[in-house]
Amino acid sequence: MAIDPICGMTVDEATELRAERDGRTYYFCAEHCRKKFLSAPVATAKPEESPQGRAIYTCPMHREVEQDHPGDCPKCGMALEPKTVTAGTDDAENAELRDMTMRLWVGAALTLPVFILAMAHLIPALVQQAWADSHATRWMQFALTTPVVCWAGWSFFRRGWRSVVTRHLNMFTLITMGVGAAFVFSAVAMLLPGLFPHTMQHGGKVAVYFEAAAVIVVLVLVGQVLELRARDRTGSAIKALLNLAPPTARQVAPGGDHEIPLDQVNVGDWLRVVPGDKVPVDGVVVEGYSSVEESMLTGEPLPVEKTIGDKVTGGSVNGSGSFVMRAERVGSDSLLGQIVNMVAEAQRSRAPIQGLADKVAGIFVPVVLAVSLITFAVWMWVGPEPKLSHAIVNAVAVLIIACPCALGLATPMSIMVGVGRGAQEGVLVKNAEALERLERVTTLVVDKTGTLTEGRPKLVDVLPANGFDAKEFLRLAASLEQNSEHPLAAAIVQGAKEQSLTLEAVRDFRSVTAGGVVGSIAGRTVMVGKSDFLRNEKVTGLESLEASATKLQEDGRTAMYVAIDGKPAGILAVADPIKSTTSEAIRDLHALGLKLVMLTGDNRRTAATVAKQLGLDVVEAEIEPAGKVAYVRKLRVEGQSVAMAGDGINDAPALSEADVGIAMGTGTDVAMQSAGITLVRGDLRGIAKAIRLSRATLRNIRQNLFFAFLYNALGIPLAAGVLYPIFGWLLSPIIAGAAMSLSSVSVISNALRLRNAKL
Repeated sequence: MAIDPICGMTVDEATELRAERDGRTYYFCAEHCRKKFLSAPVATAKPEESPQGRAIYTCPMHREVEQDHPGDCPKCGMALEPKTVTAGTDDAENAELRDMTMRLWVGAALTLPVFILAMAHLIPALVQQAWADSHATRWMQFALTTPVVCWAGWSFFRRGWRSVVTRHLNMFTLITMGVGAAFVFSAVAMLLPGLFPHTMQHGGKVAVYFEAAAVIVVLVLVGQVLELRARDRTGSAIKALLNLAPPTARQVAPGGDHEIPLDQVNVGDWLRVVPGDKVPVDGVVVEGYSSVEESMLTGEPLPVEKTIGDKVTGGSVNGSGSFVMRAERVGSDSLLGQIVNMVAEAQRSRAPIQGLADKVAGIFVPVVLAVSLITFAVWMWVGPEPKLSHAIVNAVAVLIIACPCALGLATPMSIMVGVGRGAQEGVLVKNAEALERLERVTTLVVDKTGTLTEGRPKLVDVLPANGFDAKEFLRLAASLEQNSEHPLAAAIVQGAKEQSLTLEAVRDFRSVTAGGVVGSIAGRTVMVGKSDFLRNEKVTGLESLEASATKLQEDGRTAMYVAIDGKPAGILAVADPIKSTTSEAIRDLHALGLKLVMLTGDNRRTAATVAKQLGLDVVEAEIEPAGKVAYVRKLRVEGQSVAMAGDGINDAPALSEADVGIAMGTGTDVAMQSAGITLVRGDLRGIAKAIRLSRATLRNIRQNLFFAFLYNALGIPLAAGVLYPIFGWLLSPIIAGAAMSLSSVSVISNALRLRNAKL
């Protein structure tokens, strides 16, 4: 007999309901228990780990703070959270949120009677009751407030004490001092009223403020719970991405297929994908065929046919066919895993604008403590009787209302929500700095092939010179180009295959960047490339072909010259159709006020035709990769803020040189690593979305910072009592606590509005 690891029931090992994990067999009472067991460890991207293999925890406000176990941040006191979000995590599983919620409800239940008892003298129906201000009532307040302060608010005191020990004063320092002062003062006033001056005693009793201490703790707990829930919601984008992957995979084995947890799939495993299943990891089809819906990457709902040799991506949805695939990239190496890690890393990054808040926060708490002491001293010196009571109440109000939690949350909350919103739209932000820089961009530089165009050129014209057979001419050119990795070369090779031509092996192959290729085929020297390249190779007589090439280029086609045995042999024309979404994207970008520049290695006539069709502002053609870098640098020297969009390896240097690099997700990994922004769907409209996202996020951050600064600028003087001489107004510590919590909730609510931002 065995124990079901999910429900704990005793199970007969003869049952067929079993699963393997870490070399051990587990048995289950029912299929739903087995499925829950298999799906439990779902994580497309494994959590970041320390060298010892433990998960890394970090502070949501101070990302430089990291440790290999849960705890509190030594700088701001907030609870540390795992660096990687895992699928299936929800509020019920958030230990800190669950703990804070329980403390809130218990604290609120105990605080309500304390508040009623303390306010009894203000309620007409109770003011005449003898017990309303009796010693028994005070003892009841003390008894009910003690667990609220010492248990419900214990985490605040622990964090406040640590802030003093580590000399990183923070919001919990102020909360601890404020609540502690109110509670200790009230306890001493109740137990030892004789210690206070007669001016503070009324009928032998000194006023107590148990209700202030209890209510402040509850209000702070309300703010903490709301903040924790908001932080959990900011991870919804990552969870949605993680949940694109299935919890299990069907592994093909000699003894038959069997399900294994996704995190046990290894590179090289053969996996079966049946109709309706999600593709578990990145790989290649080795058997069968089907149609796969890849809208999670491309945004297009139409399925893509997949057959032997085609690549499939984890998270895409299989259609009606069945196939076997070989796993090539698993876990965090898969495309989905890379996307998850990129989003998570961006949410943890810090925007330069946060430096302002950090500088203010660094001096804020000491200044507040000084203001609180000055408030105490002034009220003791010139305040009305009872002076001590007024001095303590106003000093506590200053401490409570000045908690800098809203200031600390202003930037991180907006960044976390904004990055998550972008991920939902296929806009991946590498770090918060890229998001901030993108807002200031004035000029967008784009590559042509793969960015403005489909990036899948097709051979459209084969024009041999006199004396050359068209098929032989194409066969030799395609044989040479099969050794090249250029997209145009692939179009020529594909065109030859479509005509069922047999390609031959190449000897002495040589490629010249941005020029052309040359090699020997069956004893014949073949060259394909630009006219300048062929002339440098001592080929003469190209003038007879240039008129035809010019006409092709004016029609938006790329013409390549071919020479065989040193003689001009003809022209091959390749066309790369403009993406259907490019025109709309260009209009959107112009509407956003951007100047659009196209840099391409293609010839000037073809580039000019494309630029004219799309309405681009500037076009630079026949430019090499190094030239792209130099051009971007020139624009920056001129004072323009430049974003560069591209998809190829040759674009990577220019992407790095630009203020913001934007990689098309359909391009190369090198381009994605060099860029600050990646468009998963490879759609140029994503750039307009990214710019709108950056502007909305930075606007949201400025709103939060303005509100936080304004709140403290108005709240602290009010709490100190500056309006008392004029209007007789004093700010109760309870009202100060409510205002402090409201400021945090306002900042959080404003940040969460980004989830519904229209991009």
